[in-house]
Amino acid sequence: MGVTQTHLFTEEQNQIAQLAKAIAHPARIAILQHLIKSKSCINGDLVLEIGLAQATISQHLRELKEAGLIQGSIEGTRVNYCIHPEKWSALKSLFQDFFESYSDCCEPTC
Repeated sequence: MGVTQTHLFTEEQNQIAQLAKAIAHPARIAILQHLIKSKSCINGDLVLEIGLAQATISQHLRELKEAGLIQGSIEGTRVNYCIHPEKWSALKSLFQDFFESYSDCCEPTC
């Protein structure tokens, strides 16, 4: 979707789409699951854990960080990443509201 077309949609619709795009890759899901399980990690740990190249892991981390789902702190030559708690809560709330808005309102047609 072109940047100029986002004005056609609500802020919530744009947020859900942006966050869905950020988690729409199995490597990013694996990264998030690892961060949740370990509470934090160092970039190099992810290379060993997930099995992808350092450059690929860095690209996925960048996507997750740009979406605000993770945060990092630099300690010397290491970067520690963890889940961003406020953004994670917002993600959960947005998707929960979205999924709970459905009710059996339509007659089956197929």
